[in-house]
Amino acid sequence: MKRIITYNVNGIRAAMRKGFVEWLEIAAPDILCLQETKAQPDQIPVLEFEMLGYHTYIHSAQKKGYSGVAILSKEEPFQIIPGMGIPLYDNEGRFLRADYRNYSVISVYHPSGSLSEMRQKFKMQWLSDFQKYISELRKKHPNLIVSGDYNICHKPIDIHDPVRNATSSGFLPEERKWLSSFLETGFIDSFRYLNKNPYQYSWWSYRANARTNNKGWRIDYNMVNNNMADKIVNVALLPEAMHSDHCPVLLKIDL
Repeated sequence: MKRIITYNVNGIRAAMRKGFVEWLEIAAPDILCLQETKAQPDQIPVLEFEMLGYHTYIHSAQKKGYSGVAILSKEEPFQIIPGMGIPLYDNEGRFLRADYRNYSVISVYHPSGSLSEMRQKFKMQWLSDFQKYISELRKKHPNLIVSGDYNICHKPIDIHDPVRNATSSGFLPEERKWLSSFLETGFIDSFRYLNKNPYQYSWWSYRANARTNNKGWRIDYNMVNNNMADKIVNVALLPEAMHSDHCPVLLKIDL
């Protein structure tokens, strides 16, 4: 049984100052996929993670203080692949894959399109290229778990105000259509597979007491290849973890 957590920490150094290591010791996932580390490798507290029994793997953006993903794993993978081999994306530190004996785990940070029209176009191109890449990858690595911040709410149940946000990046029709098509290629949104309840969110704006009022978005996912559906044991959001504007998302799976 493996406990896999995905968590956009919105800056690993800031999270450390808010008790991240203490939380990690208690939560004790087997694999932790981090996004938006906003740090270079020498700025990530690898030694502190090692003391808790974790191997730490890092793929940082070239731009300092920006983006970046990491995987912390109690079991040592036999192979680590940083990036997708596409410099345009790999320079932003958005993709990291860990290969184990009979499955692979990816930590991915999909772009946000909220800053500008140009970044929204970049996001849509990334989504297209990402789907092509994953489709090819599955031919060699069929047992994939693709965890991370997708920056997309899939359905109205996944966002606190679907009407007012209908034209917001992250809930645009073309983004939601992409996510549907991604699932149709053979993936399961593991959280929704077991939890059909409304008001389940993984990100809240820092503005207007959004988190206190639970006015959030569910944009963080543990996507599981559909041939592993019967192995999904439990799922949960962990909003009590307060190191970021996101919360951790847990997948318990029998591997």
